[in-house]
Amino acid sequence: MTRLLSISAGVHPDLSPADMVSTAASAGWPACGIWFDGTTWSDRTTAEVRRRLDDTGIVALDVEPIIPADGSDDHAARLVEAAARLGARFVLFTSRLKDHGATAARYAEVCAMAEPHGITVVCEFLPIFPLSSIAIADLVVSGVRSKNTGILVDNLHLSRSGGSVDDVRRLGPGRFPYLQIADAPNERPADMGALFDEALNGRLLPGDGDLPIADLLDAVPDVALSFEVRSRFLRETYIDPVERATVLLEAARRTCV
Repeated sequence: MTRLLSISAGVHPDLSPADMVSTAASAGWPACGIWFDGTTWSDRTTAEVRRRLDDTGIVALDVEPIIPADGSDDHAARLVEAAARLGARFVLFTSRLKDHGATAARYAEVCAMAEPHGITVVCEFLPIFPLSSIAIADLVVSGVRSKNTGILVDNLHLSRSGGSVDDVRRLGPGRFPYLQIADAPNERPADMGALFDEALNGRLLPGDGDLPIADLLDAVPDVALSFEVRSRFLRETYIDPVERATVLLEAARRTCV
């Protein structure tokens, strides 16, 4: 089976959602991610993104993020509605809540919102959040009876949280409906601030670092890959967004196809 390759919205934080679709298409990507900013997204945004998807034939792989936190609105209902209108396959959920029970309850609510639309809600763990490990993500997902659930493994977060491909193998490939891929050196940043900066700015192109990408792909075959290469170097070196997307696609094909 040929994997569907998608460019993550985080590669181009400077682009509008509609321009992200056009950029991905111009670079030759078959799919892309969509960033939903609840403070600016409108029905007009949905309509324009839908038009660009239809015009280019690009697949909206995922819409992100839903991030519940104390005292803030995670815009989940609006995001799920937009994802449904865009034909997205997945919505991305993580959590800043310290209470894992509250995270699990909110995850179940979002799954219930998305299920009628045929959308899978993936639970992503990040070592910079309380939802910090694959084990915690598994506990959250295991408590939901609906079938539109899964864990999203970002291989950088897997490494930095102390997890491994063996943890992925133990849970089995059916737990992971798609993967996020980047590369990085083996050594973990020294503190939380450095971890945060690496996640947003320090990722490497696939094949330029030391993460066990091939082993992860072997553990979870035949699923889509989203290339989450948030990189200050790429942003500063390839200022033109289409060129940046093209460079990433070439690296993705060399390493993962």
